[in-house]
Amino acid sequence: MMDKKFAEIISFIKQTRNKVLQIVNTELINLYWNVGAYISGQVVRAAWGDGTIDDLADLIKKEHPDLKGFNRSGLFRMRRFYETYANSKFVSTVLTQIVIGSGELQPQNR
Repeated sequence: MMDKKFAEIISFIKQTRNKVLQIVNTELINLYWNVGAYISGQVVRAAWGDGTIDDLADLIKKEHPDLKGFNRSGLFRMRRFYETYANSKFVSTVLTQIVIGSGELQPQNR
């Protein structure tokens, strides 16, 4: 049984932990969106072919093995995520709010 005098402290800890998890999730979504947008833009402008994505995945695996989730299938999923929702008014509005609210990233043309 928790002593009532510590209940507020435990509540502060849990609230902050939940906020941190929300921030991390938001930033991961921003990262996946931005990586997908970049890859998509490069492919559309014909600066990259699909083989370049394989090269990028290989480079990340070789030179940055600590960066998990950026293998070939992960990069293609990020590209598909962006391309699926890029023209969605709701997603664009939400992402713009998230990006502006973070204070670190600038809104992108969507």
